[in-house]
Amino acid sequence: MSAPATPATRPANPRFSSGPCAKIPQFSLDMLADAPLGRSHRAAIGKSKLAEAIDLTREVLGVPADYRIGIVPGSDTGAVEMAMWSMLGARPVEMLAWESFGEGWVTDVVKQLKLDAEVKKAPYGQIVDFATVDFDKDVVFTWNGTTSGVRVANGDAIPADRAGLTICDATSAAFAMELPFDKLDVVTFSWQKVLGGEGAHGVLILSPRAVERLESYTPAWPLPKIFRMTKGGKLNEGIFKGETINTPSMLAVEDYLVALKWAQSLGGRKALIARAEANAKVVWDFCAQKDWLANLAEDMALASTTSVCLKFTDARITDGAAFAKAVAKRLEKEGVALDIGAYRDAPAGLRIWCGSTVETADVEALMPWLEWAFEAEIAALAQAA
Repeated sequence: MSAPATPATRPANPRFSSGPCAKIPQFSLDMLADAPLGRSHRAAIGKSKLAEAIDLTREVLGVPADYRIGIVPGSDTGAVEMAMWSMLGARPVEMLAWESFGEGWVTDVVKQLKLDAEVKKAPYGQIVDFATVDFDKDVVFTWNGTTSGVRVANGDAIPADRAGLTICDATSAAFAMELPFDKLDVVTFSWQKVLGGEGAHGVLILSPRAVERLESYTPAWPLPKIFRMTKGGKLNEGIFKGETINTPSMLAVEDYLVALKWAQSLGGRKALIARAEANAKVVWDFCAQKDWLANLAEDMALASTTSVCLKFTDARITDGAAFAKAVAKRLEKEGVALDIGAYRDAPAGLRIWCGSTVETADVEALMPWLEWAFEAEIAALAQAA
């Protein structure tokens, strides 16, 4: 088998990592010159920057006016843990998991909080059937499976008159997918995903029902300082006005503000969603034309438009993990795709980030390289046989 021809066009930006993700197009460190470095985040300028980040988050995401938005420590993980440790235990709990991070929330609730939660799981490429979920319980789930490439299609199955809280980890969905806030009581994300921000900070969004839970329920376990959202039985409103629990990076906050303003310049949330959908469609259409590559999602109506997970289906591949790793390594060596190997706990394959900061032209340019790397590795297998 002869060596495949090298594609003529390379992606201008080879960064297809699923987190931290590609910066906004034409990003430059000069864009962060207005960051109040060496200043207290509690000074007027620091608080104004944090408040602006909260206000722009509300505007771009379309968060209802009566929902609180807070910037919290520990990335999306910190935001989810704050919600679970502060709110769960008041009523029965149902945990939904169909990928690595959802599995992590199950572990924390069952083994750390030691709650007798009902756990419903689906294999990679599928999601739990929401028609089977009891929303009179508190329900914890991910909106988009960052490591499994599947997402909740919509919130139709979540009843408006539910008795329990819905706690949604939306870290690779926020800004790239519509989130039905009227069906979600807690929404968390990290701005390092769809907006390509820097790591370490999370965003926690609370509905009035979630606030009522915080003010009416005291968990049986002690809460670390960075998890405490109430004082004297009342919500600490300062957290949701820019008075963060611990010291934030004002450089990272400035970077988030730059990304939010870029999103506004495009037309806001709708434009961001359209960009991600266009990127994902390039990969989906490519897979549809090939008999050796497929989307990990079994139902394309549930396929992620951000973390697009792929699997090799060629019968000549006997060691899927080794083959996928070799393909990813070959692409990285060529400098055309960085960090696109499947997540370590996920089935062997590739994972291409198609979020809103990625340019569609770069995804289009990558596709011939995927075929090139596949053919090169198949040739290597034949030579070794």
